Amino acid sequence: MSKHAIPGFTRFTRTHKLSAAGVAAAGAAALVFSLVPGADAGQGTNQASAAENINIKPVAFSQVATAVKSQQATVAKQAADTAAQAKAAAAKKAAAVKAAKAKAAAEAKAKAKAKAERARKAKLAASRSAARPAAPKPAKVIYPNNLDGWIRESLSVMAAHNIPGSYNGIYRNLMRESSGNPMAINLWDVNAQNGTPSKGLLQVIDPTFKSYHVAGTSWNIYDPVANITAACNYAAAKYGSMDNVNSAY
Repeated sequence: MSKHAIPGFTRFTRTHKLSAAGVAAAGAAALVFSLVPGADAGQGTNQASAAENINIKPVAFSQVATAVKSQQATVAKQAADTAAQAKAAAAKKAAAVKAAKAKAAAEAKAKAKAKAERARKAKLAASRSAARPAAPKPAKVIYPNNLDGWIRESLSVMAAHNIPGSYNGIYRNLMRESSGNPMAINLWDVNAQNGTPSKGLLQVIDPTFKSYHVAGTSWNIYDPVANITAACNYAAAKYGSMDNVNSAY
């Protein structure tokens, strides 16, 4: 019988074809033995064993196919796990990049806000400073041109130069020396005899006036304020203060 005599033979695998051929051969052998005289039962048993050995092959091939399928499933699972890990790593990296960008943007925004706040405060301070009127300069004190005014103006100059003395101490001494006359001059005492007469409210000689002249006052020895301040400066150096002078000095 040709292989085409078996229905569906062309669709069988090689294993199946070999198995079918083996079964057919075994059947033919059995038929021959049954027709040949003297064929005994032992020979039939041998034929059956041959057929069984032939049928073992499909079972072995089935086990191989199962192992292949298992291996393929394992490889597929490993590939899927690797892809999942790569996807997770990419997602983590993308999240880190996004977080870094967000942090940088937040820091830039905070710096810009701080800079704007400093500018606002500086502008506000400048506005307040511009709106605040400048403190008026203290008005210059105008002293009367008399004995009281001369003494008070002298005390103001003395205070600026840390020269001690009081109104009463000055008044008491100048009344004794010149009776309050700023143009008074002594032409008969020892100073006059030596060529340097005493002059002004507190009767100061020229060398003393020049040595103890106070800056900011006139260089005219007859000027009331210049005369008083120079005399008080001399008295502070010699006696500690004009307040300590009670006679000619």
